[in-house]
Amino acid sequence: MRIQLSSIFVADQATALRFYTEVLGFQKKAEIPMGEFSWLTVVSPEAPDGVELVLEPNSNPAALAFQAALREQSIPMTAFLVDDVHAEHERLQQQGVMFRTPPMAAGPVTIAIFDDTVGNLIQIYSMNAQPDQDASATA
Repeated sequence: MRIQLSSIFVADQATALRFYTEVLGFQKKAEIPMGEFSWLTVVSPEAPDGVELVLEPNSNPAALAFQAALREQSIPMTAFLVDDVHAEHERLQQQGVMFRTPPMAAGPVTIAIFDDTVGNLIQIYSMNAQPDQDASATA
């Protein structure tokens, strides 16, 4: 068993696709018309055959309420790993992305939280350098 799809609710699929591809840098993997909406997925260019993020319409009242409740409580809908949160924060700010939380240390990671323009807060994070435990054991 493995994870291949993960969903995120979005207010508008076309706007979400533009933001997730043109701003965040993901690539469109699938767009299959399904009536009023599409089966729409994006992937990381670093793992084009990896996990697909499904950009799900939030037209269901339960989805809309869930999305709104998370946002009201400042809880990110999902988190993306980046190599350097500070550099990614700077890159995204230059593209007009609005951050709720600037980069801050949180234990073994540094995090930042931004608005994805389609109803969600998204967290990015990078791993902090850990002290070499072998060096402390031999000292």
